[in-house]
Amino acid sequence: MNNDLILLGHGSGGRLSHQLLDELIIPIVSGIPSSGQNDAAVLEGIPGRIAYTTDSFVVDPIFFPGGTIGSLAVHGTVNDLAMMGARPLWLSVGLIIEEGFSKADLKVILEDMRSAADAAGVAIVTGDTKVVPRGKADKIFITTSGVGSLDHSLPIHGANAQAGDVVIINGTIGDHGIAVMAGREGLEVSTEIESDSAALNGLVAELLAEIGAAVHVLRDPTRGGVATTIKEIAQQSAVAIYLREEALPVKPAVRGVCSILGLDPLFVANEGKVLVIVSAGAAEAALAVMRKHSLGTAAAVIGTVEAGPAGRVRMETLVGGLRSVEMLSGEQLPRIC
Repeated sequence: MNNDLILLGHGSGGRLSHQLLDELIIPIVSGIPSSGQNDAAVLEGIPGRIAYTTDSFVVDPIFFPGGTIGSLAVHGTVNDLAMMGARPLWLSVGLIIEEGFSKADLKVILEDMRSAADAAGVAIVTGDTKVVPRGKADKIFITTSGVGSLDHSLPIHGANAQAGDVVIINGTIGDHGIAVMAGREGLEVSTEIESDSAALNGLVAELLAEIGAAVHVLRDPTRGGVATTIKEIAQQSAVAIYLREEALPVKPAVRGVCSILGLDPLFVANEGKVLVIVSAGAAEAALAVMRKHSLGTAAAVIGTVEAGPAGRVRMETLVGGLRSVEMLSGEQLPRIC
């Protein structure tokens, strides 16, 4: 028996399962003692409303420049809660592991999950592990769910963009998608290209503390990129949104790879970016708050919200023309998160 690999027996619910949980998974991701390991976590101390979300991660490769599937799973779920203005508190983690997967690689992934959770101020309180036969999965898939507290009554959601509002993003776009693609294809690209995967709850909390009700919409432009997310907001809010290509922050290295491969950074996935739609009078204050935070130093105004036609998104191009922006059609970069 190879003790360095995951075996089908590790998913049996028997002795090997308990060994994997007790010797590797639980000590790393949660540290819950055996006396506290039950069929569910009991969550206490949440007054009022809560936010709840779930997500699955099948990224390929599982290790990529700037992150791993483990850190990505935590960041993605924390960010989904933060986009509702919630304070993320607890996560659950489900692992689907392929037989033959390296325990050493699993250890790295678990450590990254714990580090990401600790940095975001959330606790991993429950989970599940299953093992499937070789060829029935691709190394490891992770499903995470998150619970957060809504400590305010602000109407922050995709249908709250209003004519006259300003659209801001906290930094460069396309970093995650290009980093993952480069790792997958073995491309020799600039060391400047790394995933932007990060937990945004701290940045959001500072925004809400400073400008509160002036924040109308928070959305993270993941799969489908900025273009798809902006289009979704325009449709939900029944407004038009006008973007300026010149204002979009894109790293030269990312722009170069996109140009070579025929990709548009506007449609490439991000994992540490937030689109913030605020009232016009609060735009400068929002920029100031974001630029003081480590995840917002390159924050920029990229567009404005207009009265209509509902759902229309246009972008002023670098040459001064107007381009219609639609949702991503098909899968530009599969297995990106």
